[in-house]
Formats: sequence, structure tokens, C-alpha cells
Amino acid sequence: MSNTIEDIVRQKYAAVAASALTNESAGVRAVAQAFGYSAEELRSLPAEANMGLSCGNPVATAHLRPGEVVVDLGSGGGIDVLLAAKKVGAEGRAIGIDMTDEMLDRAKRNAEKAGASNVEFHKAMIDALPLADSSVDCIISNCVINLATDKRAVFREMARVLKPSGRVAVSDIALKKPLPPEIGQDLLAYVGCIAGAIPIEEYRDGLKEAGFAHVEIIDSGADLNAYAQIDGQVGCCGGEMASEPVTIGTLSCCTPAPVDSSACCAPSNPVAEAEACCAPTQAETPELFARLAELARRHNLNDYAASVKVFAIKP
Repeated sequence: MSNTIEDIVRQKYAAVAASALTNESAGVRAVAQAFGYSAEELRSLPAEANMGLSCGNPVATAHLRPGEVVVDLGSGGGIDVLLAAKKVGAEGRAIGIDMTDEMLDRAKRNAEKAGASNVEFHKAMIDALPLADSSVDCIISNCVINLATDKRAVFREMARVLKPSGRVAVSDIALKKPLPPEIGQDLLAYVGCIAGAIPIEEYRDGLKEAGFAHVEIIDSGADLNAYAQIDGQVGCCGGEMASEPVTIGTLSCCTPAPVDSSACCAPSNPVAEAEACCAPTQAETPELFARLAELARRHNLNDYAASVKVFAIKP
């Protein structure tokens, strides 16, 4: 079962990495800003680094210092690695770990565009890091640990590579109460970062069992339903629901709608009458997002899960 889940996660993330999703999309920007990225941070990066895959902004809470070594578990297009690289400076290093070739290729292109000479990316699983013991000052991650099938193995690896007094600053999704079977047993909901989440207490216990101290898990209060309910935006595991302009007669549809799903079409000809509304187009992974939207209509995801900020220190 774990191999099936891993293969599906890799496939869906590869499709997102190969897509045209960028910070130039109002929907992608809206998701990133909803989870803590400032407009200034987003403008400072190559547009392709942001694909709307976040459930928080771990760099904002990591308190990175010049000269430190920081590792991002599940680095995707490199958004957090590039932001971290600015914080640690030329004397530090920002290292991205990802299992998907397409994501790694995209991240490396973004690093080159950004002129970031203090970054590196490695293909690996986050429960088997290609890093030496006690070699890292800080570990960050953004909506990825919930996808791991053996989270306690991930926690042990985090403890292994961190230096004494090294710290964890992770954004993730965790459960407040058990999921309904319709969500908990759905593979697409797993890829959508919900069904693979573990209870907050289990998350805390797993970190303590791995040897961490001063463990804190804080509910950020972010609205998880936004992933599936807002037309033109992106779910935490990627794929835009309406990414290409649609022309109906002389009318050009305004896709994606940045916030309001009732937003209609603007005439391509100034004198044309706006008589037709927008029609969503298919995305790279339409089945995933159709399913997430359906689950969000049936259930308030915030009743069961939370976007959390996770902090811990290795003694």
C-alpha cells in the first residue's frame, strides 16, 4: 500500500512541476499569501518557485541566522529554499530534499534564475536523508511530512542530522479528530494532504520519541476549505482548477478568478455585451481537485484537521 501511495504522490507532484502554475496567477498568489507569504517575499523570487503548494511559511518562523545550514524536507519548486538562502547568506547553505525529478529540475532552474549560489538540491526520501549526522542547524518543511507513510522514521532522521541545539520549524497539516471514512480512506484525499495527516498528539509524541524537546504544535487557524472551494486557486498538493483563458463568442473569460467564484467574463471587444460567464477548464490533475472540492462540499475540513506550526529542539 505504501508503494502505491508513494507512486501516486510522485505522479501528482510531477504533473504539478511540469505545469504552467506560477506566481503570475492570482489564484496561486492568493493561496501563498493566505498561508503567510508576504507579497514582497513572493516578488523577490522567480515566479515559477511558487505553485501554491503551501500550508504555511516555515521560513517566517525559523529565525534563520547568517552562516547556518538549513534543510527543507520536500522542497518542491524551491520557494522555501530560496527564501532561506537569503536569510543564511553567502556563508550559509540552504539544502532542498525532494523525491520527484520534475520538482528538482524546476527548483534548480529557479535557483539559477535567482542567482542563488548557496543552495543545493538532492533527490531522496525524507526518511532517508543523504546528510551527515549532526550537520544541520535548522530543518524546515511545508505541507510534506503529512505525505510520508512512516512519519516516525522522518522524525528520527530529523533528529539524526540536526546538531545539538538544532531546531525544527515546520508547517504541516495535523488532525484534531478522526476523519470520516469517506475522507480517511480516499487516496486522492491522501495526495491532497488530508488523509495522510496524523493527530496532533501523535505528532507531538512522535517528535518526543525521536528525542526532541520543547515540542510545540500550534494551530495556525488557516482555512483548509479554501484549497478546494475557491475557483482558480490551488490545493496544497497542486494543480490549478482554471488556468487557461476560455473564449465564448466575442467574450474572453477571466480565469482564474482570484477570490470570487462568481466572477464573470470581461468582453474581449469593449463594445461587446457580457452575456456569457466563465467556464472552468481542465487542470493537469482534474480528478484530484474535483474530489477535493466534493469532499469540502460535504465536510468542513476545519472540523477535522488544522494547518499547524511545529517547533522542536534537539537537546
